[in-house]
Order: sequence, then structure tokens, then C-alpha cells
Amino acid sequence: MIPFKDDNPTNSTPFVTVMIIAVNIVVFVLQAFSSRSGQEIAVAFGAIPQQIIDVHSIQLLPAVMSVFTSMFTHGGLMHIGGNMLFLWIFGDNIEDVLGHCRFLVFYFFCGIVSAYAHALANPASNLPMIGASGAISGVLGAYILLFPYARVNTLVFLGFFVQVIKIPALIVIGFWAIIQVLNGVLSQGGLPHGGIAWFAHVGGFFAGLLTIKLWLPRRFRRW
Repeated sequence: MIPFKDDNPTNSTPFVTVMIIAVNIVVFVLQAFSSRSGQEIAVAFGAIPQQIIDVHSIQLLPAVMSVFTSMFTHGGLMHIGGNMLFLWIFGDNIEDVLGHCRFLVFYFFCGIVSAYAHALANPASNLPMIGASGAISGVLGAYILLFPYARVNTLVFLGFFVQVIKIPALIVIGFWAIIQVLNGVLSQGGLPHGGIAWFAHVGGFFAGLLTIKLWLPRRFRRW
């Protein structure tokens, strides 16, 4: 299943969502033309679990800053393309209900929680984590709670045939969330997991799911 659009109109222009996408694209283009290798960029700007949870490190401030820089660093075209697609589909509605400034803070909050969720699950790891997926996972968590029955236009592959089906967000995002949790558990069991920070996704998702109502402006809190 590949979602590409939702049928959930907004009442405002998603300036912040567009800005976040634009910044990510600009950073990715700069990465592509950089003289540094992808590995060097990941080490320089990625969040390294062992460093960000070592409160006694003299490098604590740069390590903490890497939590933010990691959210705008991606490892390839498919990586950034998938992340920005999900942010474009679901971010505008969350920005619409939160307002622009509140949404920006919420986005970074979920990104921070996701980074530390990954770090706590892998405290000895020196491998850098990069990508916006943790913060975007928080947006998905908020969306599934606020708009569970919104219809999401989804490409479904049936052998050689591709069908567009409108599926409730509860199913699309719920299926995605189950996959993240299962892979996170399997990765802790020592099974290969393709270098994906599953617990960053899980942490970000539950940060958004469990706290979104606290972020809502008062007029929406009846939800």
C-alpha cells in the first residue's frame, strides 16, 4: 500500500508543512553536491545514540544539536521522498488544527522524543540516525487519533495490477504502526532490520498519539 492523498480538506494554508518540506529538499540537494561522502555527512549531522544519552560527555551540546540536524538529513532519494510524501499527506491537517507555530513546536517535540526512544533502545550504538521519519511519525500518531475515518487514496498492488482505493486513515496508519512495532521488537532480538531506526518511528508515533490533545487549542479540546 502506498498512500498519496487524503480526502480531508483544511481551512488554512499549511505554511509550516511546506517550509519543512522545502528545507529538507534544500538540505538534500546540498548533500548531493557536497564533497563529503554520505557516511561522513551522516556522522557529522546524525544523532548518535551513545553520544546523545551520555550526560557526562564534554560533547553533550553538539550531540544534543545533532538531534535537530538529523531531522533534516537523509540517506537517499527514496528516504527523503517517502518521508516528505507522508508529511505532505498528513501534516497539513495537523497544522490546520494546531496552528502554524504550535505545529512547528509539536513537530520538533515528536522528533526529539523519537531520537531518544531510538537511543534508549540502542544505548551503546555509535551508528548515526538520520531522517525526518521520527517527527513525521508523531504527525501520523496525531492524525490517526484526530481523523481516524478520513479517507486516504492509496495505491494497492494486486499482482501486475495497480488499484486506487480509498481506505480509512485508521487502517492505513494503523497497519504502518503495527509494522513499526513488530520490526522494532524483532530488531531487539538480534534479527537484521536493514539499518532502520524502528524505535524512532515507534517513539515518535506514540509521542504524537498520546500528547496531541494537550497541544490542541482550547476550541478543539472537545475532541
